[in-house]
Formats: sequence, structure tokens, C-alpha cells
Amino acid sequence: MASVAERLRTNSDTLLSVFDLLGTLVFALEGALAAIRGNLDVLGLLVLAFVTAVGGGIIRDVLIGAVPPVAIRDWRYLGIAMLGAAGASLLYYWERTLPDQLLLTLDAAGLSLFAIAGVEKALDYTMHPLMAVVMGGITGVGGGTVRDLLLAKVPGVLHRDVYASAALLGGLVMVLALKAKAPRAVAMLAGGGACFLLRMVSLLRQWNLPRILHL
Repeated sequence: MASVAERLRTNSDTLLSVFDLLGTLVFALEGALAAIRGNLDVLGLLVLAFVTAVGGGIIRDVLIGAVPPVAIRDWRYLGIAMLGAAGASLLYYWERTLPDQLLLTLDAAGLSLFAIAGVEKALDYTMHPLMAVVMGGITGVGGGTVRDLLLAKVPGVLHRDVYASAALLGGLVMVLALKAKAPRAVAMLAGGGACFLLRMVSLLRQWNLPRILHL
């Protein structure tokens, strides 16, 4: 029979896969909706859905030496990204009637899922906990940054909202929970919850990071 430690490790590995794949679906949907708003053609829609969904994970994997990146090795990531693109196309005629809060909530959920998946994978590659938190932030915001650049926009993460900060907080909570000897699955859920909570509260309260005022 498997030991308790082996069972906990299996559970956390399963949770990591679930977080990563769910985040991929949510961000693919977002990328495709952005492509529709940007009046891109079908190919543009598919490309934007894919890079939004896996861009952050690919950047993370290259930085930590997990190459080729899992999003390229595992067909499920491409399949889920295309599923998100198809879902966005079906929602197109109803998208304007969807509450903005629903789309923002999905975005916060995707950010939380990716941030924690990024921290977990970086720790698996024996990264220092502080750098693992940074890798979680990159995983969470990387795809959206690439999406904005392809749409010729200044990436939103650089000038509005508490976004990357929420991802970094979630990663920090996860690392601290692990340092406190919490089970890995519990630490992941705690970190994801902290990221999601800060993101949603910042939206409701319209929080932004301070800016340097210029004359």
C-alpha cells in the first residue's frame, strides 16, 4: 500500500494538473473573446486563444529549464485552448449581455489557478521559494501580456488594477503554508483562495497600485 506521503503527493500532483488545465480553459476563452472584440479572423482567434492560455506557462517552463514546455509536449493544452476558442465563438452572440462581473470573476479564477500551478511547478524544479513566487506571477500574467502585445496594447498588468500583485500574494501564501508544514494540497488551495480574494476585492473597491505623479 502507498504511504501517506505518497498519497498526499499524488493528490497534490492531481490538483496541480487540474489547476493548470482549468486555467488553460479559462484564459483560452478570454483570449478568444479578446480576438472577437479586436475583429480578428478565425486564425487570429485561434492564435490569441492559444497564446493567452499557455503563454505564461511556456515562459515559466523556459525560465526554470522544463523544456520543451509542457504546453507543447502535452496535446491536452492545445485541445483545451481550441475548446475555449470554440466556446467563445458560441458565446459571441450573447457575450455583450453577459455581466462584466462574470467575466472578471472568470479572469480572477484563471489568474489564481495559474499562479498556484506556477509556484508548484517551480518548487518541483527546486527553485528557491521566493523565485517560485515570481514564477507563479509570471505564469498568471504572461499569457495576458502576450495577448495585449499582439493586439498592440500596453499590457494591462503594467498600468491598471491589482493583478500581478494578487498572483504574487497567492504564491506567497502558498509558500508560507508549506513552510508551516501544511499539506501541499491545502497550501495550494489557500494560495489560490488568497489570490482570488484579493483580485475580487480590488475590483469591487477599485484599488490600484500607487503611481509616480509627474508634473
